[in-house]
Amino acid sequence: MGTDIISDLAKKTDTKILYLIMDGLGDIPADGHDTPLAEAHTPNMDRLAREGTLGLCDPIAPGITPGSGPAHLSLFGYDPVENNVGRGLLSAFGLDFDLEPGDLAMRGNFCTIDDDGNVADRRAGRISDEENKKACKLILDNIEMPDNIKLFLKTESEHRVLVVLRGDGLAEEVEETDPQAAGVPPNPPRALTSEAKKSERVLTSMLDQIKKILKDNHPANFVLLRGYSNPLELPTFKDRYKLDALAIAEYPMYRGLAKLVGMKTLPAYKDFEDGISQLKKFWDDYDFFFFHVKKTDSYGEDGNFENKKKMIEEVDKGIVPAVIKLNPDVLVITCDHSTPWSLKAHSWHPVPVLFKSRHDRPDECKVFTEAECLKGSMGRHPSTDIMPLALAHAGKLEKFGA
Repeated sequence: MGTDIISDLAKKTDTKILYLIMDGLGDIPADGHDTPLAEAHTPNMDRLAREGTLGLCDPIAPGITPGSGPAHLSLFGYDPVENNVGRGLLSAFGLDFDLEPGDLAMRGNFCTIDDDGNVADRRAGRISDEENKKACKLILDNIEMPDNIKLFLKTESEHRVLVVLRGDGLAEEVEETDPQAAGVPPNPPRALTSEAKKSERVLTSMLDQIKKILKDNHPANFVLLRGYSNPLELPTFKDRYKLDALAIAEYPMYRGLAKLVGMKTLPAYKDFEDGISQLKKFWDDYDFFFFHVKKTDSYGEDGNFENKKKMIEEVDKGIVPAVIKLNPDVLVITCDHSTPWSLKAHSWHPVPVLFKSRHDRPDECKVFTEAECLKGSMGRHPSTDIMPLALAHAGKLEKFGA
């Protein structure tokens, strides 16, 4: 459905919509296990499944494996292909880093490379924030950037770091150096257009120096780059949907995504109890809430079935009951993309969706699992359809036509 139609039909009401997003929740059976969601004990979400409707959604399109940025934008109702935003921009927003016109922002991963120059660990063992800051300082104290380019590094969390280049003529069309696999060397930062030749030259010089500077800084002895992005603006939730939106998220990138579409963001919550306290405190002030949980994705990427299952159970126990008590007019529980623990990576599999409102047509589904979602009355949709469905069920869309 065209976004112009939704914008034209959107109206302001007192009803409330809540998105509970368990990052990377979707999974597949493997190694004698059902999915973590299917094996987890989730009585609260299962109750909602019986009362509401289930379905599946494709973040981008069938067969396409999405990044976190486009997958979330799809959930927010923005075309993820037309609005392909790099992770660097999202990290900058999430860390309150003020980008200037012409800046080139990117997401860096401190990593471990072996003596042969191959990636041994893409996340350097998920180093601490303090180790991250130490590596950033080591680089900034010793690097000499070419062409009067200024380099900024800002710790995001664990192995993640925001990298920003400031100077003239820095285009974003550059190959990502992160090979997305271990046992192979990083990719060179190759220009994908003639306009990006300067970016290639500057990044090559920067990475050559970083390799020398960090050679004895184990395990974070190099950095991988992805998500190059020049500054970009998108229409806000207020403009498109007439919503006053609040984001409650633990990790900077997801607060960055929220800021990009005009949501109010709060400081990172410390634990689920803190996140719920934030939600309750601001419940009367907003009509759309985005509550993000990251660890389901992290444990999937680590290949840790038990911890992913446990995290799902903790969400069911620590978040869902409080959300039910708040009684939003529309509750959506889903994820941005699937992260199967057996693949240790994002995947193309459609994501499970639980939809609860007063205006549901309940189906025969009894529990919230991927298999039950396949049977649900919602069917299978693009993730961009969730937002207009939520608006409609909340009574926030006018009738179209006479």
